[in-house]
Amino acid sequence: MNWYIEVLKKYAVFSGRASRTEYWMFFLFNIIIAILLGVIEGLIGSPGVVGLLYGLAVLIPSIAVGVRRLHDTDRTGWWLLIGLVPLIGLIVLIVFLVQASTEGDNQYGSIPVVA
Repeated sequence: MNWYIEVLKKYAVFSGRASRTEYWMFFLFNIIIAILLGVIEGLIGSPGVVGLLYGLAVLIPSIAVGVRRLHDTDRTGWWLLIGLVPLIGLIVLIVFLVQASTEGDNQYGSIPVVA
């Protein structure tokens, strides 16, 4: 849960680097929360407003941590846009996001500290 909160603390920080653990734990918690909200809204017959508001609330932190993750692999954050290309773009983006961090410092900063 600390990884999730750390990303939210860096709400709109697009500089620096994010470790694989930081990115994927944030992703995991987002999926879990979205599923729980969907189930709860389905049970009470809500039209999905809470889920939509949650999605909007975490949109900027999600983009920011994605950019920092790409920086950690020594790529520019603009590579996130390749995810807009159907199928192939998403596959390429996932490959970039699961790759190991660049050893030592790179042009985007020093290696992230894994707590």
